[in-house]
Amino acid sequence: MPKPGSNRTDAVRLVIYNHKGGVGKTTLTVNLAVALADMGHRVLLVDSDPQCNMTSYILADGVVDELLEYSDSESGSTIWSAVKPLVDAEGGVRYVEPYDAFDNVFLIPGDIRLSEFEEDLEGFWKEALGKKPRGLKGICALSELVNQVVEAYDIDYVFYDAGPNIGPLNRSVLLDCDYFIIPAACDLFSIRALKTLGVTLVKWIENWATLRTITASLNIASFPGRPKLLGYVAQRFRVYRGQPTAGFAEYLPKIERRVYSDVVVPLRRIDPDLARGTISSFKMGLIKDFGTLATDSQTQGLPIAEVVGANAYQRKDARDIFAQIAKRIVQKTKAR
Repeated sequence: MPKPGSNRTDAVRLVIYNHKGGVGKTTLTVNLAVALADMGHRVLLVDSDPQCNMTSYILADGVVDELLEYSDSESGSTIWSAVKPLVDAEGGVRYVEPYDAFDNVFLIPGDIRLSEFEEDLEGFWKEALGKKPRGLKGICALSELVNQVVEAYDIDYVFYDAGPNIGPLNRSVLLDCDYFIIPAACDLFSIRALKTLGVTLVKWIENWATLRTITASLNIASFPGRPKLLGYVAQRFRVYRGQPTAGFAEYLPKIERRVYSDVVVPLRRIDPDLARGTISSFKMGLIKDFGTLATDSQTQGLPIAEVVGANAYQRKDARDIFAQIAKRIVQKTKAR
C-alpha cells in the first residue's frame, strides 16, 4: 500500500461526462476500459456515482449488498469507506483495495452513502477558501484515494464514472481529470444539454484557479483543475446497412457543431490548450444502438463483446468499435 499524501502519479485520468442522463456513460466507460486493457494497459475504474451503476454492472448482487453492508466498518472497501474518516473529522483518506473487475481492469466500488460526502463538499470548498487545510483535503479526497491505488497497482488509465448532474461531487471529479469525453445521444435533449455543459465546465475551472491562488501557501497536493476536451462520442443510433438511419444521421453534424460552439469555444477562451484541434478532430467514434446486447452485458456483468448468447458477428462488431475509440484515446493522450 502506498503512503498517504503521495503526489499525483503519471496515470492518465479521464471521465466520460455529460450531466444529461440516459446517454450510456457507464456502459461506454466499462467497455472502453476493457478495450484499453486488451491493448495491454492497466485500468482503474472509480465508481463516483452514488447510484452505483458501474458497481452493479460489474459485481454480482450479493457482493454489492455485502460491500454496502460493511462500508461503515474498518473492513469496508467502497469509495465511501475511504472518505468516511474525513466526513467524520477523524482522519484522512483511508486506502481501500480495488476489486479485480476484468483482466487488467480494477474497480473502486461505489456506495450510496457517497451522497453524504457530496453534502460536505460545499463546506469543504468554503473552508478551503478560508485557507483551512481540511477543506482543501476534503475537495481533493477522491484524487488522493486514486493516487494511492494508482501507485499500488501501477495503473496506466483511470476512468471515473460520474453521475448525471452538475453537483459538487462531479466538480471534484472533473477537476481531477486530465481529459474528459462527452457522450451524446442522437436526440434533441442531448444536443441542448451541451450549452449548459460548456458553461458549467468554464465556471468550475475558473473557480478552481481562484481557489488555488488563495490556498497556494497550504502546500497540499491537489488536482490540476484543468481538464482538456479529448472529444465526443455519438451513440445509441440505429443503423441500416452499416450506416446510421436517416432519422438519426441528421443529428450527427448537429452534435459536432454544438460540441464546437458550446464547449470548445468557451474552453479556448480560458486557454487554447484545453480544447486543441479542428472541429472534426473531436469525433472519437460512433457507437450504434446495440439493443438487447447492451442490456444482456449489464445483466451478465460482461463487456458487450463477451456477452454469452450473442452471435460472433455482434461480438466482433462491438469489439472493433470500442477498440477503435480506445486507440484514439491512446493516440491523443500519449504525449501528455
